[in-house]
Amino acid sequence: MKTLAVKLKFLFCLMLAVISLSSCNDDDLKNTATISAKKITLSKDRSIGVAVTYSDSAYVKAIGFAPILDKVTPSVGAIYNEMPKGVKIEFFDKFFKKTGTITSNYAIQKQTEKITIFRKNVIVVSDNITFTTEELTWDENKRMYYSPYGTVTTKDGDVITGTEFFAPQDFSTYEIIDAAGTTSIKGDLTQ
Repeated sequence: MKTLAVKLKFLFCLMLAVISLSSCNDDDLKNTATISAKKITLSKDRSIGVAVTYSDSAYVKAIGFAPILDKVTPSVGAIYNEMPKGVKIEFFDKFFKKTGTITSNYAIQKQTEKITIFRKNVIVVSDNITFTTEELTWDENKRMYYSPYGTVTTKDGDVITGTEFFAPQDFSTYEIIDAAGTTSIKGDLTQ
């Protein structure tokens, strides 16, 4: 009787092993090897209460503020800066008069690509417009901002929502595709 119980226990364990192994196929094993070979380690240098001044030709062009700035160095790939608690950037003319701001709840600056992506509650205020979106990218090489969607509010109170927003880095003009919105017309429309 005891040997029958031992044989049944052995048979039960063998069946469990077969069932477990049969649920894996060759693709799973290949993926496991690929995933384990692509281990990437990150090192972070964290700075708290950061203020960065950007100047050109002895003029302050912008000052950026971030509660936390992480300089991330992956073992593979390019170094980038991450601002997980958001950022505020103030822009100035050559007389140090503030001309606009950008704020967001998160930002990432990819140094090699020379792009900065602002995410979550992005608000741009310039002399001409206020632009709100959930994602805005600044391309330093092209000196352009672009966003997949957003809302423009003009100084006159016009509100325009659309996709594919583009603006030069001074926000002096803008382009928005598939625009829809509201405007107010002054004067008598019957004339």
